[in-house]
Amino acid sequence: MLVSGGAGFIGSHLCDHWLAAGCEVTAVDNLSTGRRDNIAHLNGNSRFRFLEHDVCAPFAPPGKFDYVLHLASPASPMDYLRAPLETLAVNSTGTQNMLDIARRDGAAFLHASTSECYGDPLEHPQHEGYWGNVNPVGPRSVYDEAKRFAEALTMAYHREYGVNTHLARLFNTYGPRMKLDDGRVVPAFLAQALQGRALTVFGDGSQTRSFCYVSDVVQGIARLIASGEHFPVNIGGSEELTVLDFARRIQEIVGSACAIEFHELPEDDPLRRRPDISKAKRVLGWRPTVSLAEGLGETIRYFQSRELTLA
Repeated sequence: MLVSGGAGFIGSHLCDHWLAAGCEVTAVDNLSTGRRDNIAHLNGNSRFRFLEHDVCAPFAPPGKFDYVLHLASPASPMDYLRAPLETLAVNSTGTQNMLDIARRDGAAFLHASTSECYGDPLEHPQHEGYWGNVNPVGPRSVYDEAKRFAEALTMAYHREYGVNTHLARLFNTYGPRMKLDDGRVVPAFLAQALQGRALTVFGDGSQTRSFCYVSDVVQGIARLIASGEHFPVNIGGSEELTVLDFARRIQEIVGSACAIEFHELPEDDPLRRRPDISKAKRVLGWRPTVSLAEGLGETIRYFQSRELTLA
């Protein structure tokens, strides 16, 4: 098992999953957004190996892999807007380098794509057949279009070389090991509430999101890479909340009396976001099982254990 972005938020949980299943796992990460702390608990595990490497540079990791999972990429607006060219590169050159390893070994390949492929959607909820509404030259395009290109590249390797490829479109995943300072709504609200600061809501808060706990996402990815499905599959939560309602939910769970502050909505920020997961239910037998209250509770306990200092 080869996992790029293996020291990142979701990648490190995938390493845990396959190690628990008895697999040998190699994680590769350049630590631009990933953290050694996310995999520190795996030190000393004889079935785990970590390679510090940028997958945009060609490399030939030793051994033969049965599965190759490509999760290396900045994923939060704060990260990809700070590193636009790196984001474009890891989803183009990096994706091709990982596909070449899968082709070399005859391995199953999975690309971690995103709901951002749908942009600011004109169809709701979003199903996999919807082609999206993406601004190709806006500030978010460095991530949105990079992921769309990565999907096209992945399908080209499937059609041209017969690589056993899979595409997971992930929606607003949250849980332990997120970075508090990455700008996404869950860690941002939790950090602000736990520190007694005002919650920052962009726009009027009427935009919607659907959240999915990381263990559910890991299960969806595991089922997808073992399936015969090559076209994109949505992996995400089906409960839709406005951002303002979510902020109030955080206030209740944390028991915080902090205020809510409204700021200007960022350019091209999606106004509605909820996945149609009927394909995942039908093809993978998958659906989320962790409630928002349960998942947020686990995430809050993690952040409290880290004393809110981990960057």
